This record gives sequence, structure tokens and C-alpha cells, in this order.
Amino acid sequence: MCLICERIETIKKGGNPYFVKELETGYVVIGDNQHFHGYTLFLYKHHGEKTELFHLAPAERAKFLEEMTIVAEAVSRTFDAEKINYELLGMGDAHLHWHLFPRISGDIENYGNNGRGPVWWYPMEKMYSDDNRPGKEELAEMKRKLLDELEKLL
Repeated sequence: MCLICERIETIKKGGNPYFVKELETGYVVIGDNQHFHGYTLFLYKHHGEKTELFHLAPAERAKFLEEMTIVAEAVSRTFDAEKINYELLGMGDAHLHWHLFPRISGDIENYGNNGRGPVWWYPMEKMYSDDNRPGKEELAEMKRKLLDELEKLL
């Protein structure tokens, strides 16, 4: 079972502390590490051979993209992003899932092009440091605020 499927199973069993909301095509979760404050994922509900957007039937793809866009808007509003970076990768976990990074000036320090550039120009060991994990109260507040914004948009 892939990591995303394991996370979804944990959500279904009520044991994922990062879970925010279930939508028609996926699950909204706060990222484990929060160097980019408000980093959120949108996990597609199904796995199997559907590892590319073009594998989805047109109506399913349109709904998945629509919901991802709503999640991105909610993330942007909740965490005061100047810009959202979107990633749908999959070489690590070939399960459709969006990474939504709320960006603000200076968030990659002086890395990249004088502090400007994609999130992956920031050192992974710093981005995924345990120092960037939200505490229980901070996580609860982040989830509450994001859920409130999602409810306004849905």
C-alpha cells in the first residue's frame, strides 16, 4: 500500500490528526511540516492505475481540478499567501495528490535566485525539519481556520 493510501486509511479510521475535510474527489490535509505556513495537500480518493490527470474520465478530472482550486483559494485566504505554488508530482508516491504551498516573500531566505524561486530550491533538510511540525494547539487552529474558509467557498 502506498503512503497516500495509508494516510487515507488513517483518515477513514479517524486517526489522522492533519485531516481537515473530505470532498467528493479527495481529502484535504494540513502538511506534516510547515516551513511554508499553511502547506496543504489534497489527496485523490482512489489509487490503482489512475496516476495521471489524463487517466481520469473528463467529468472526474474536472471535478478533481475544481475542488483542488477551491482548496487552493481557501489556503490562500486562510494563510495570507502572496502566491500559491501547485505541485502534482508522483515519482515518490504514484497516487494523485496536490501539494499546495502558500508563498510569501522571503520564505526561501537567500536560496534560489536571491530568495526567489520554487519551494524545492529551499534545502529539504530544513523544509522537513521536525522544528517545522506544528504543535497540537497550532495544528488545531490551522485546521479550524482552513475548514471555516472551505465552508465559505463550498
